[in-house]
Order: sequence, then C-alpha cells, then structure tokens
Amino acid sequence: MKKNKLLALLLAAMLLLGLLAGCGGTPTGGNPTKEPGANNTDKPANTPVELNVVTSYGGDDGHRKDYENAVKGYEEATGNKVQDASATSNEEWKAKVLTDFETGTEPDVLFFFTNADAEPFIQAGKVVDIATIRAEYADYADNMRDSMMAVASDGKTYAVPSSGFWENMFVNTKVLADCGVAVPGPDYTWDQFLKDCQAIKDKGYTPIACSLFEVPHYWFEFCVMNNGTLANQLDIPADASDAAGQKWCAALNDMKDLYEKGFFPTNTLTATDAETVQLFGDGEAAFLIDGSWKVTHFVDNYPEHLDEFAIAYVPAKGERKASEAIGGISMGYFITKKAWDDPAKRDAAVKFVEHMTSDEVMSTFVTTEVTALKNGASPADLNALQQSAADANANITGVVGAVQDTITSEAKTDLFGNVQNVVTGSMTAEEAVNSAIANN
Repeated sequence: MKKNKLLALLLAAMLLLGLLAGCGGTPTGGNPTKEPGANNTDKPANTPVELNVVTSYGGDDGHRKDYENAVKGYEEATGNKVQDASATSNEEWKAKVLTDFETGTEPDVLFFFTNADAEPFIQAGKVVDIATIRAEYADYADNMRDSMMAVASDGKTYAVPSSGFWENMFVNTKVLADCGVAVPGPDYTWDQFLKDCQAIKDKGYTPIACSLFEVPHYWFEFCVMNNGTLANQLDIPADASDAAGQKWCAALNDMKDLYEKGFFPTNTLTATDAETVQLFGDGEAAFLIDGSWKVTHFVDNYPEHLDEFAIAYVPAKGERKASEAIGGISMGYFITKKAWDDPAKRDAAVKFVEHMTSDEVMSTFVTTEVTALKNGASPADLNALQQSAADANANITGVVGAVQDTITSEAKTDLFGNVQNVVTGSMTAEEAVNSAIANN
C-alpha cells in the first residue's frame, strides 16, 4: 500500500515538472539556449527601423527627385523609414553637419564630402571605416573600385563614393545668338571672353550669372588655374608671398576685374545662388560656371528650353587650356559610429548605403559624371543638354580636383567670405589670402 502511494507521488511529481517545463519552454519556436535579460539586444525580426539621414540633396538640388525615388525604393523593400534632413550643399550646411557631430546629434547615415571637410568627425572617431564594415558585411561596396575611394589622413577609407562631378561653363545659346557671340570652344581665351562679356553687357544682358555672396568658389577655382597649371592647382600657400599665394592673389584680382567691369549681376553681393541661376535659366544672363549636378536642375525646371543651354569651356589664359576642367569624386556615404553601435540600426544603415550606391540606383544619378562603379553606369537616353555635356567632356584634356577641398572649412569660409571685400576694394587680395591661411 505504501509502495503504491509512493509510486503515485512520483508520477504526480513528474507530471508537475512536465507542466512547468511546458510553461517555460518555447512553443513559438524561440531559441531555448538564448538567456533572457538586459544583455539580449537582438532586434525582433521584421521590426521597422527609422534611420536619420542627412545628404546634400536639398529641395533645389537637381537630383532631389532621384534621391526621393531611391529612398522610397529602400523603404518599400525593407519596411524601414528614412527621417530625411537633407539640405542644400553650402558652407552653412557643412558647418551645421560638423556642429551636429560635436554636439552628439549626428545622423545615422551621412552623404558628405570625402576631403578635408570630413577630417574633424573622422579624427573624432565618429564614423566607421569600410574595412570594419566589411569584416561583418563582406560584400559591402564590392561593386565599387576601391582605388577610387577617398583615403583619409589615417590611411583608411570611410565613404562609399557616389557619382562624381565636373565643373565647367554653361552657356545660354539664345542670349549668345542675340548678342552675336559664338558658343565657346575648347580653345576659348580670356581675352576673347572679356570682349564677349562687353558685347553681352552692351546688349543689355548680364554676362556672368554668379552670386559672389554664396558661391564665389567656382570662379575662384578656374581663376587659380588660369594663373597656374593643372599640375600645381592643388598647391596650398604658406602665405600670400609664395608662388601658390601669388597665384591665389592673382585669381582674386581677376575676379575683382570682372566685378569692376560690371560683368556680374548688379546684386551679385547680396543675391543667392538660386536667384542668379534663375537669371541664367530665364535668358537674362549668358554664362554660368557650375557643376554636373546643375544639368538635372535645368532638366527639371526648364524642360522646354533645354536646346537653349549648352556646356562649353571656361576661358583660359597663361599655360592653362580651356579644355582643362575641375572634376572628380568628392562625396560619398558615411555610416556613423552611433548607428553602427546600435544593434537596431546597424543592418538598416548598411542596407541603406548598399541600396543608394547600387548599380541600378546610381544609374539614375549618373549621366555624364565620373563614377567608381566597376560596371559603369547605364543612364537612359540623353537629352539635348546632357548630350552637350557629353560632347564637351569628350574634348576635356585634363581634370583636377578643387583646391578648396584641400583646406579646412575655417580657411574656406574665411577666404570666400572675403571675396566681396576684395572685389569692392575694402581688402587687398594679399590680406584675404593671409587671413584664410591663418585659419588653415
């Protein structure tokens, strides 16, 4: 009798243990070996992630629609959401990006310059290098030529390159025709340019569409090259007295000469870049130095007038040829350490960059630009302005990066902020160069 009671008690105990095990088990297929607790940072499957992204594809950027379409494709494919804080690329935007890193409010993914502008947050350890990312995601950016990735001062690469750029001269062919001026060719000289500008001015048009208030750097770059060579374009002055300094001073004085001749818009010292570009687009100005990104702006905003625009050549003097231009790949996508260290965002950030730099998406951004894609881009049929750019680029005999990209943001801001002072005579070119270099 006692034996039977003992057996019954054992069976009851076994049954109770089974029930308890069932309550603490994994009926939904969870991992029974995973210990729960605060250290379990696995993101639940299919949980949407919101990425904070900052780019230069602001509202007035020519590729804004391409960017929006690409982001939409990423969101639809992943279920993730992009909190976009993009703005127009200018010195104010660059300064804000750097400030955000200093205050700990940097984004998860950043599309930014890969030159000296990026050094502050690279040196602060705020972004993740590509080798580290590839240690976990072996195929990351494997569609890109590594040789075309920008190398930081520490010898590492951090950004996946986007489409490259060129800078050259846009011309309004309708204005030129009305003034009896020929479209500049690859042998266009500075002396001829000055004569053409005077003829255009005499006819009642503005010769040069440019805001010396916001974007004097395009003219500065080419004026520097006009007073030097392709080979020494990137030389940085120690001060205004050395060879590079004298070249910079001569460039600023050339811009002063154009201003004094009245070849810039009457409001060039106060107008925004958008306003002077519109002056050109509306057929009130003849010449505009800008970059490859502006092609899309005209395609989007002046679709009925594309045959009135063409890409020509910046006038040359000295040893420079008009067929030599500014160009390269100066921007790319960075993943911040903040996103990388967040288990919920790491994979989403990697997938976002991979999507934005895929062959398919990149082909929507590239028409005539430089690209690091191993397979190249496959743009659709070119329109009249794009074809003009392709034709002009076919005659380019040399390309060099922008010298402004090799100096600190403080030096750059100081230099271009003083352009107005130089052209109006309240500061000498030598004083402006020395002031800028003191901040480099």
